[in-house]
Amino acid sequence: MGIVNINDDSFCGDGTLDVSDAMDQARRQEALGAEIIDVGAESARTNRAAITCDEEIARLLPFIQSFHREPWPDPVPLLSVNTWRPEVVAAVLPEGVDLLNDMSALPDETNARLCAKHGTALLIMHSIGVPKVPHTHVTYENILETLDVFFSEKIALAESCGLRRDQLVLDPGIDFAKQREDNLRIYAGLDRLHRFGAPILLPVSRKSVIGQVLNLPNPLDRDPGTVACIAAGVRLGAQIFRVHEVSAACQAVKVLHWLHRASENSPCPSHG
Repeated sequence: MGIVNINDDSFCGDGTLDVSDAMDQARRQEALGAEIIDVGAESARTNRAAITCDEEIARLLPFIQSFHREPWPDPVPLLSVNTWRPEVVAAVLPEGVDLLNDMSALPDETNARLCAKHGTALLIMHSIGVPKVPHTHVTYENILETLDVFFSEKIALAESCGLRRDQLVLDPGIDFAKQREDNLRIYAGLDRLHRFGAPILLPVSRKSVIGQVLNLPNPLDRDPGTVACIAAGVRLGAQIFRVHEVSAACQAVKVLHWLHRASENSPCPSHG
């Protein structure tokens, strides 16, 4: 999943307010191996003011329309839209969206019902409180048990709105209302989420936890650490990786795939 930001305050500095530039980014990411393009118009940074719903819609709609006019090679990449306010969701889903990347932690049924209405898959991300508000004080007695309870409740809510299990994607919400140790525990215990029978998205790219571990305050220095997190995610069965640097991520996943195949096909060691 390649990241395209239609804003001017992305934490990596890779955003643009020019739809043509954003589409150029999407084309490059697809050519490098991205199978999903995730577009967002509002930075998730909590030290930046929220934009209005009207502004977010005005940024997203031209990109979505251009995306569907693009003569993509086969297979056509899926389009994911990173938004959470119901007013915006209601405006963009009719334009043709494969996945709603919702960082609101599904506080009610509204977005799930909109996804069911338009046949859009829904990503459920774990977090606490309202997006765009810092939650640096939040700690957990056991983050993995917290995720178990959270996803059990939110999946039941989504299914009650008419979404099937195969229309759901789970995101443990790395760096969202979590501190360093809880983020690391999620990486280590990610395979627990397979019991829900839905794909797991691991949002690893240039995350703060990587910077904390490696003492790298600049997000642009964190791509090697991102690849390490991808390798851990592959080992634990994550199916989708949301990344800025698509080339390195795709190469890492392909090499890990072939190494896994080689280990499965290796002959048993001889004895005696």
